[in-house]
Amino acid sequence: MHAWGKSIGSFVFAGALAGVVAFSLPSSVQAHRLTQPQTEKNVTLPGTREVQQPSGVRRPVRPASEGTTRVVPRDDASKGSLQDRIQAILHPVEEPADPVQPQFQVPKTVSAYDDAILGTPLATEEQCVKYLLAYNPAPNISCTPQQLVSFYYQEGAREGIRPDVAFAQALKETGFFRYGGDVVPSQNNYCGLGTTGGGVRGAYFATPQLGVRAHIQHLLAYASTREPQEAVVDPRYQLVRGTYGDTTLGAWEDLNGRWAVPGNSYGQSILSMFRAILSE
Repeated sequence: MHAWGKSIGSFVFAGALAGVVAFSLPSSVQAHRLTQPQTEKNVTLPGTREVQQPSGVRRPVRPASEGTTRVVPRDDASKGSLQDRIQAILHPVEEPADPVQPQFQVPKTVSAYDDAILGTPLATEEQCVKYLLAYNPAPNISCTPQQLVSFYYQEGAREGIRPDVAFAQALKETGFFRYGGDVVPSQNNYCGLGTTGGGVRGAYFATPQLGVRAHIQHLLAYASTREPQEAVVDPRYQLVRGTYGDTTLGAWEDLNGRWAVPGNSYGQSILSMFRAILSE
């Protein structure tokens, strides 16, 4: 009887010991997780700090005053919050336009007394705007003075036409954008294209930039046999090219009696205005 009771006690003790061991060991799933690398991306949220956990995994932890820790999965972090995405749609960030790079060699303008039609600008856009506003603080145009000048520099660079001198020509043709002749402001016609006097208004252009493009293309028709980089919007481009063929005009003074009739000092007056722009 004593031996039988001793055996029962040993059996109970062994069972209890096995239960303790089983309870203290991780499950097979837990063991697998401990031995596998982490697949979740932990991202530090704004206003959090990182602490090193004993397991070696870096976790973002908010200061005690800000609440509890939150771990953000990789996909959620890459997409951003719903509010951020809504703001991106409502207020998109506009990338600045790249400067126009001509696909041909343009002679560099180095002097205010260089009278070539083709070349690079000497005056800045700011100087052009200041000169215009000094003579007409309220130009009658359908965009801002800064935008109009910018169009001249974009389109001039595209075709290799000096934009600052072309803008001076527009000032001369429009009376500093006061008009008062045959052309009216709504035409966006800044150089008298197609007007022959006697109430003939000439060409209309849908936007200020197209009006500037037509002006630059008309200058190109005189100064070069090269085709424009953009589709032709100048209604008289082919007429000029068909008339001059292989002949080109190199200087602004060569426009005398051609762009304006009689225009004995037409080109000289444009260059004089251009030099005045340089003094701003």
